[in-house]
Amino acid sequence: MSIDHEAFWSARYRGVGDEYLFGTAPNRFLAAQAERFGAGMSVLSVADGEGRNSVWLAEQGCRVTATEISPVALEKAAKLARGRGVAIDFVQADILSWDWPQAAFDAVVGIFIQFASAAERPRQLGGMKQAVKSGGLLFLQGYTPKQLEFKTGGPSAVENLYTAEILREAFADWEIVSLQVHEDTIEEGSAHSGRSALIDLVARKP
Repeated sequence: MSIDHEAFWSARYRGVGDEYLFGTAPNRFLAAQAERFGAGMSVLSVADGEGRNSVWLAEQGCRVTATEISPVALEKAAKLARGRGVAIDFVQADILSWDWPQAAFDAVVGIFIQFASAAERPRQLGGMKQAVKSGGLLFLQGYTPKQLEFKTGGPSAVENLYTAEILREAFADWEIVSLQVHEDTIEEGSAHSGRSALIDLVARKP
């Protein structure tokens, strides 16, 4: 496990005290996909942070597993889940070295998980793809390079950011259900606030 990543994220999550760094409401792109999630579906939420997305998925009736590197975030996520009356299987894991499950989930969700370098990205996305069952869906939202102009959240290294070309190539062997590059104003806690350059992907495994 990468202690550096763990320490970095734990410090960020600890730094806002009892507040939630990215808020407690689900990501807007994810919430807009509600019709694609239903009772009994198995869903993996990757690098889930303080639980806002995994808790929402559980509220849709899904059986949710959530990975997160920071034990501080996992504590806050467990507290949020208890407060909202849902059960989630929380797993502390560094997804760059995690032993990803094989074809285990109906859907895999990655919301703003752009801490992988260009060299690490194939391993990260490859693990996510591996975890999806045949016919299942993968949901990804991230920032495009234009986000460096907005400075309203996300990584400061351009190599961590997605372009439509990067995602088309990474999912060339899948059906791309939806791929959208757009700008929006988002308010997700103190960490994501303001005009943002976004890219949304929904892809289906053959």
